Amino acid sequence: MTIRTAPELYAHAIAIEREAAERYSELAVRMHDEGREDLARVFDMLASVESGHRDALLARTAGVLLPAIPRGQYRWLSDAAPETAANDLVMRLLTPHGALAIALQAEQRALAFFESVFATCHDPALRTLAREMAAEEQEHVALIEGMLARTPQDRLASTVLFPH
Repeated sequence: MTIRTAPELYAHAIAIEREAAERYSELAVRMHDEGREDLARVFDMLASVESGHRDALLARTAGVLLPAIPRGQYRWLSDAAPETAANDLVMRLLTPHGALAIALQAEQRALAFFESVFATCHDPALRTLAREMAAEEQEHVALIEGMLARTPQDRLASTVLFPH
């Protein structure tokens, strides 16, 4: 996918941030249910950060016509609605380590998207914007990598969710 304009980049960034905020909120609830208040607080914080990024992007683009991005384009778990049985099953089986692994993969995809825009566009202003967005995602990747390294892996759940 080639991004050629700032409105295109903003539209994708808003979709990415919206999905991240929704999934982090969902993961926070799951960790609260598991009694993992430490991770619940982290996911609550990440949901708040992503919501803040989304709101800032929406404010920056107030009055700008943005292209429509399909709602499911950046879904973390599937293209199905969050109420589906498959999503519910994944959430029930999800361990703290698995939740962090899903979050890390999503943040890495977002980082790769913005790095790709930076590498393929020729407009200096758009490159600067893509670099700024990539730097934010890199911070999230580093944060989650650190948490993942400190979170024990549940072997049974990991083979169900991430078979080799």
